[in-house]
Amino acid sequence: MAFASFDSKSSGAPMSEINMVPLIDVMLVLLVIFIITAPLLTQAVKLELPKASSQVNELRPEKVAFSIDATGALFWNGESVTRAQAGERFALEGKKTPKPEVHLRADQAVAYRFVAQTLADASKAGLTKVGFISEPDAR
Repeated sequence: MAFASFDSKSSGAPMSEINMVPLIDVMLVLLVIFIITAPLLTQAVKLELPKASSQVNELRPEKVAFSIDATGALFWNGESVTRAQAGERFALEGKKTPKPEVHLRADQAVAYRFVAQTLADASKAGLTKVGFISEPDAR
């Protein structure tokens, strides 16, 4: 950076002083930034976290395999049942702890009302974990 001077005597001599004002300005700006942001880094939400044991909980829910074929016939774990019998069994399973999972297999040609009735019966009994079983696409 060249500095101009109107003094002709010292025009050829190198400048031996450093201008400290820009350096001080930068340092003051950084100081202000650190003063503002430092309290934000130390704030934390005070929580009392629950204590948990590392023992494995072996309570695994049972699985109920419920199937509906193309004609609308209902099957409970491979056994043919009526809708009333299925509702009674859903009610018995809904009282268990932990509640079992219902794996629902329905033929692709079955009317949706059979699936909806089964879901309604399971929901009425308190069974909320229902999984739809399907075959993977053959791509």
